[in-house]
Amino acid sequence: MKNELLPSDYKDTLELIIQKIELAQQKAVISANITLLDLYWDIGNILLHKKKEQGWGAKVINTLSNDITSAFPNSKGYSCRNLEYMSQFAKTYSNYLDVKDELSKVSWSHNLVLMSKVKDENERSWYINETIKNGWARSVLIHQIEYGLYDRTKLKDKTHNFPKTLPPVQSELAVQTLKDPYIFDFLTLSKQYKEKDLEEQLVKHITQFLLELGAGFAFVGRQYHLEVGGDDYYIDLLFYHLKLKSYVVIELKTVEFQPEFARKIKFLFICC
Repeated sequence: MKNELLPSDYKDTLELIIQKIELAQQKAVISANITLLDLYWDIGNILLHKKKEQGWGAKVINTLSNDITSAFPNSKGYSCRNLEYMSQFAKTYSNYLDVKDELSKVSWSHNLVLMSKVKDENERSWYINETIKNGWARSVLIHQIEYGLYDRTKLKDKTHNFPKTLPPVQSELAVQTLKDPYIFDFLTLSKQYKEKDLEEQLVKHITQFLLELGAGFAFVGRQYHLEVGGDDYYIDLLFYHLKLKSYVVIELKTVEFQPEFARKIKFLFICC
C-alpha cells in the first residue's frame, strides 16, 4: 500500500502498537526474571537448611549439581558455584518477598555483583535503579561499585552555588550530577604532565570519561572557540547535559584553585 493511501492516523496507530509490544516484551522479561529468582531463592533456602541441619558439605553439593544437570540436560545454571550463589542469595535476602520486584529489574549476574560487593540495602537499591536508568552492563556496574560511585554521588558537602543561581528543580538535578572526587584511573600521564596533556588524554579516552561523568553528558568539543567583542576565547572541554538542558564547561587546571578560575568560568557560561 502506498503511503498516500494510508489513513491519516496510521502513523500514530503504528507508534501506539509498537509501544504496547515493547511494554509487553519488558513485562515478559521481568516476569521471567521473577520466576527465575523465585526458583533460585527457593533452592538456596533449601540448601541453607540442609547445610545447617544436616551438615551438607561441598561433596554433597557437587553430587546434587551433577544429578540436577542429568535430570535437566538442556538447562544451565545448576553448577556447584551457582548452587552456592543461590544459598548466599537466600541468606542475603531473608526478606525476599519484600524486595523481589526490585531485584527482578536486573539480571541474575547483576544481582550476584550487588550481593557480593554491596552490603547496604539502600545502596544496592540505588545501584539497581542506576543500572536500569543507564543500561549498565555487568562490567560497568562492577567498575562503578569499586570506585564508590554511590558515596561520591551522595556526598553532601560539594562546593557549588546552584541554589543561588538555578531554579530549585534544576539545582537539585545539578547537585545529583556532581561527584566528589572524579576518578580518571584510565589516564596514562607522566608525573610532570601539563593541562594540554590532561586534555588530550581525556579526549582520547572519551568513552571512559563520559562514563565517569555520568548519564546525560554529550561531548561538544575541546578548545571550543568563542568570539566576544572581537576577542577569541577557548573552552577546554564543552559538554551538553541532556537532563539539565544546559551546557557544562570544564576548565582544566593542574595547580591549586585560584579565585580568577571561577571568574573565568562565570564569564564563559555567560558567553555560552
